[in-house]
Amino acid sequence: MNTSPAPTPPLDERSLALRRLVTRALQRSGRGHPGPALSVMEILRVLFDEVLRYDPRQPRWPLRDRFILSKGHGCLGLYALLADKGFISVELLDGFCDLESPIGGHPELGRIPGVEASTGALGHGLPMGAGMALAARLRRQDHRVFVLMGDGEIDEGSVWEAAMFATKHRLDNLVALVDYNKLQSYGRVSEVLELEPLADKWTAFGFSVREVDGHDLQALGQVLRALPFTPGRPSLVLCHTIKGRGIPEMENNPEWHHKNRLVADDLAAMHRALEGR
Repeated sequence: MNTSPAPTPPLDERSLALRRLVTRALQRSGRGHPGPALSVMEILRVLFDEVLRYDPRQPRWPLRDRFILSKGHGCLGLYALLADKGFISVELLDGFCDLESPIGGHPELGRIPGVEASTGALGHGLPMGAGMALAARLRRQDHRVFVLMGDGEIDEGSVWEAAMFATKHRLDNLVALVDYNKLQSYGRVSEVLELEPLADKWTAFGFSVREVDGHDLQALGQVLRALPFTPGRPSLVLCHTIKGRGIPEMENNPEWHHKNRLVADDLAAMHRALEGR
């Protein structure tokens, strides 16, 4: 099944406000990964608004659900949610990528409240998440572990090794999500290394799979509230998204995967899209 997002209605005010936080972080730094941050925004929004169990006043609360952003280069989206929820101050975004700032181009455990793992070396999030999920079971704890991966990231063999591990141990407290925006750092996923039939691959590895439009808030909420999909099996949510969603110049444009130097015209385009609706 291919549920690639059709043209969707304009983003609501909350999604626009979260994207403005990403723009705020980019304003001073002039560099980062804006495309991947915007493709995951609605996924993160629904997780933090409706699904995850956490307390921003106690970031290491033992009963919290764990969330790992395995595609660590999409960290601007995560930082926006952490600021929105009170884990970090909104003002901290202004120091994105400064030498003395805790928030850099990839999230770091121990420096940023709400970050469960240092990520950015792709292919590590699911192995770490599977280990956390097994540890929770051995300790008889009921929290869940969520891991958000990129589609290009799952070219990594470590992802599939972890998938077999999760199935072997029947980790139904583990939820993997794939940001399936069909673009990776230097080209279309279908051209770099074809993934289809992707849902069938995850099913063959023992996961219970659902597909959803990753920008449809209602559909995302409905799917994520149904976890685990099958008792005794890890769950996989294949989220069909648009890279750079919300900024017309950025959408489905691989040049916006990473920007070493955002010029005034780039920032102006972002502001127009987010302020002019």
